[in-house]
Amino acid sequence: MAIGASRRALLVGLAGTAAAAAAPSAAGAQPRDGLSWASWLEAFKAEARARGISAAILERAFAGVRPLESVIEADRRQPERRLSFAEYRARVVNEARIRRGRELLDEHRALLERVRSRFGVPPATLVALWGIESSYGTYKGSYRVVEALATLAWEGRRAELFRRELLAALEILERRERDPERLLGSWAGAMGQCQFMPSTFLSYAIDFDGDGRRDIWTSLPDVFASMSHYLARAGWSGGERWGRPVRLPAGFDAGLAGLERRASMAEWARRGVRAADGGPLPAAELEASLLQMDGTGGPAFLVYRNFRTLMVWNRSTYFALSVGLLGDQLAQAAA
Repeated sequence: MAIGASRRALLVGLAGTAAAAAAPSAAGAQPRDGLSWASWLEAFKAEARARGISAAILERAFAGVRPLESVIEADRRQPERRLSFAEYRARVVNEARIRRGRELLDEHRALLERVRSRFGVPPATLVALWGIESSYGTYKGSYRVVEALATLAWEGRRAELFRRELLAALEILERRERDPERLLGSWAGAMGQCQFMPSTFLSYAIDFDGDGRRDIWTSLPDVFASMSHYLARAGWSGGERWGRPVRLPAGFDAGLAGLERRASMAEWARRGVRAADGGPLPAAELEASLLQMDGTGGPAFLVYRNFRTLMVWNRSTYFALSVGLLGDQLAQAAA
């Protein structure tokens, strides 16, 4: 989902959970601007033509397209309750995902190192992000992206956002990056193994395998390079950690926690913060923020600028912490 996954908020639940297949048309939907589907579509196609989208692409892209009730329901649905970080972490950074991530890290080591040499993102971090974003590519979504985005652009709750993304999707098709029938993604239009929105694809996807197409659906070289390019452009600093779990002293002032507050590692040490094993914090020249999850007594972390880069990808602290923690698990196995 802007740069990266500010493109979409994380729905609190399992990352990489498969969406439902396309459902019947949204006969009962009421668009906010009052336009019927047919009227809206006619006006949108005129706008797309004015922006350089050919009649041939529009015909293929919108063949059989209709508003989808399942997409509208997914956009409106709210979780009944927010998971605690402990619950979320248990679901997302689980033993099965750690085990599979270690296998894939070993299997694709040479490719991941080539990608790291160009963009600076460590293989373990990249595999962790891949694992949490799309369950290592097993969830890519089965919605026609044009149909899902057109539904959301017409229905109106976030019409302007999805209108822009729909125009970007048509640009992908106009450039022959993907055939319309194979431009598939999530109910919200996120595409491929890295779940890029169309505008993100246009800005950051990379043809790393040299076949002339940026394929984030089936080409792992393109997937890994595209993800790394995004992180590098978002500010990833090679050679630095994302952060670390820490231990807080008794009576620690909870008011010191939060991403809006930063201090040096030396200052956090003076405040009594220790490494997770009880040892001293490293003498690193880093500014860090302290996050205390699930209230007093919950797990605590010092997070650095690479953590903030992960939050450019997705603004959820749960998501960014889980990527960091899973990456640490994978890196330990590879050491």
